[in-house]
Amino acid sequence: MKETYVACEPGKTKVSPEIAALVENRKPGHALDAPFYISPEVFEADMKLIYGQHWIYVAVESEIPEPGDYITVDIHRNSVVVVRDDDNAIKAFHNVCRHRGSRLCNEHKGSVGNIVCPYHQWTYDLEGKLLFAEHMGDDFDRSRNGLKSVHLQNLGGLLFICLADSPPADFDEFKAAMEPYILPHQISKTKVAAQIDIVEECNWKLTIENNRECYHCAANHPELTASIFEYGFGYQASPSNQAMLESYDQLVLERSKDWEGGYGLPSIEIEHLDGRITGFRTQRLPLDQHGESETLDAKIASKKLLGDFTRADLGALSLWTQPNSWHHFMSDHIVTFQVFPLSAERTMVRTTWLVHQDAVEGVDYNLDNLTAVWNATNNQDRHLVEISQKGIHSDAYVPGTYSPYTEIYVEKFCRWYIERLTALINA
Repeated sequence: MKETYVACEPGKTKVSPEIAALVENRKPGHALDAPFYISPEVFEADMKLIYGQHWIYVAVESEIPEPGDYITVDIHRNSVVVVRDDDNAIKAFHNVCRHRGSRLCNEHKGSVGNIVCPYHQWTYDLEGKLLFAEHMGDDFDRSRNGLKSVHLQNLGGLLFICLADSPPADFDEFKAAMEPYILPHQISKTKVAAQIDIVEECNWKLTIENNRECYHCAANHPELTASIFEYGFGYQASPSNQAMLESYDQLVLERSKDWEGGYGLPSIEIEHLDGRITGFRTQRLPLDQHGESETLDAKIASKKLLGDFTRADLGALSLWTQPNSWHHFMSDHIVTFQVFPLSAERTMVRTTWLVHQDAVEGVDYNLDNLTAVWNATNNQDRHLVEISQKGIHSDAYVPGTYSPYTEIYVEKFCRWYIERLTALINA
């Protein structure tokens, strides 16, 4: 079947002079102007130029383990169905019937033999071919009415889609850099232990900015900082923390040599959060206390380790992608996060916990223990971004200065965002 794509062409996307001026006049090293967080018009531009033109993380492949399993993902007005076909290949299609536009799959996840429109029963196979369309006449060509494909990439079990007609070509570079880090965790041999969606009453960029720094962690995240060192997330030496940061850097160096030399686990930082289309950062970092996992006591949450691991204290591999995800890979489980804008001031955050496919709840892991740290952290972060959103509405708001010691990755996210808007507005 000839694949077809729905285009979101940057050259045809017009923005108002006001938005163009906001983008052009953004002051480096400072937070964004208020309209970036509250304007419906800026939100529409974000959906067309950021979420509509870049690789968006949507799922892990273990969410659809068997042929016929599917999930649906909503990105603003676009619904996409991601399905595993009969040959175990994973495909993505616009979740729209080619007849009169009915949504095809109306649940978040499920399993089907074929994809059947609930309106008039047009039937598509798992490769998107139209198999059945009754009462359409002899001149009707089924081969020209298959489902519209969506570009999909699989990065070691992490699934990304792009709605654009021509997706960014640098994904292959991202994949080549990241697969050696991710593949040892063997996502394809995991299962979903829990998945929780929360809605934050804030702009999506505040959600991402909050994730890109740990300046706030010690004061707000007692559960998370029981296991993680906040210094691993953008801290630079300052007069107040230089000695402690030097000690931490030495710990990172020693553990990285151990993980890389003894276990073949890449650990050093790769940081491309700005200056490229598909921005990302990764690093394997040591954990505090027992150093095993992101739990309240920093011990493993699941006795069944991932992949071929025989050792629990392998730190936590962190991966961030622009514009919508972050991930934590440990020896015993993985926690992965997606950010989906709902409106200018509402954002959905989906958190998924993965364990080994053979791990048994109540035997190998306790679900409350597995999810305790990030359930608490997500709720704390929700409060922080929501009070930020409220404050930005004030007439007194002016973009504040980012800390050069703790918020460099926030600045890199904003720089990437402005770079991408500028490039696509001017395309």
